[in-house]
Amino acid sequence: MKKTAFVFSLIFVACFLSEFFLSSCSKKNSDKTEITVLAAASLTDVCGRIKTAYEKRNPNVNVLFSFGGSGALQAQIEEGAPCDVFISAAKKQMNALLEKDLVDKDSVYDLLKNRLVLIVPKNDKNKAVSDKGGAAVSSFYDLALPEVKLIAVGEIKSVPAGQYAKTVCESLGIWETVQAKANYASDVRTALVWVEEGVCDAGIVYASDAAFSEKVSVAASSPEGSCPPVIYPVGIVKSCKNKGVAKSFVDFLYSGESAAIFRDACFVPLEKEYN
Repeated sequence: MKKTAFVFSLIFVACFLSEFFLSSCSKKNSDKTEITVLAAASLTDVCGRIKTAYEKRNPNVNVLFSFGGSGALQAQIEEGAPCDVFISAAKKQMNALLEKDLVDKDSVYDLLKNRLVLIVPKNDKNKAVSDKGGAAVSSFYDLALPEVKLIAVGEIKSVPAGQYAKTVCESLGIWETVQAKANYASDVRTALVWVEEGVCDAGIVYASDAAFSEKVSVAASSPEGSCPPVIYPVGIVKSCKNKGVAKSFVDFLYSGESAAIFRDACFVPLEKEYN
């Protein structure tokens, strides 16, 4: 009988300690302020480093990122998805949200600059690549080569990289050729993966995406003046419930520490100036 009572006592103590531990952990987690950032897919890797740096300086904040095509993210915000900060790969999507009064106008700034490049797989398994592993494709005009069967391009309606690609190709007079061979991706990172895996013979992505990958070669950069500057704006969504923290995060994006991280990822950080 005493042994049974002793066992029950141990179980009670174990349950109490377990409950206390879980309660403490829950309280500890609830002490952190969370903000959600919807960001263009091309920022996936660099934002991981930004998150680590910011949370190191602000241990009571947890930054949650969700990545995708800027048009798709715009639609999510319009549909009421939880979001505090939006970073688009083009001004078009941010302006659309401003017109619908879904983003705080005074919080919108140009954050980064990027550029468009033409890529091919960095191996000799693809017909668009020479036997020595160097790109046979050396300019956008080479997309007309018969060896180039499929070209990875961002979806025109919702992916800024696709919209920029169309503008570049139209300015060079080759859009009809590219359009006939285009394999449309839901975001620019998908386009990158298709070229990495040899699904497509070539692709049009951002310089930052190409720099991230060890499996592709840059065949050419978009010619000067062939498309508008590739600008990434950032803004705080009006439904944001933690505007002080959101502003702190946006301010951090313009810090010297963040600028170094962006440059290392082949982005060009911009000064924080009112539009």
